Amino acid sequence: MEGYQITLYTVESRRHRGKQLSHWLMEVMRDLKLQGATHLVAAEGIGHHHRLHSWHFVELTDRPEQITLIATAAEADALFARLAEEPVEIFYTRSPVEFGLAGGGARAH
Repeated sequence: MEGYQITLYTVESRRHRGKQLSHWLMEVMRDLKLQGATHLVAAEGIGHHHRLHSWHFVELTDRPEQITLIATAAEADALFARLAEEPVEIFYTRSPVEFGLAGGGARAH
């Protein structure tokens, strides 16, 4: 199949609708019944304002986070339409990809 790899970027301290932004995003993706997403927390990153984001033992709220998913064109359109309804800006990348299942075994659930 063909679709997109979408990655959303934020930091742990960002909140939306009373929740950590990354957790709210994961709930949106679940509600849209997207096939899956991976939420990663990084040790360090440089944001679009050239500011270093990192975690320290004293302060963990500035850790960089990213959520990556693979979506069909229709799923990607639904996700971005849903995000457009919200008063929040989220940096993202979207790249065309080919995806599917490899191997001849039965799919485990």
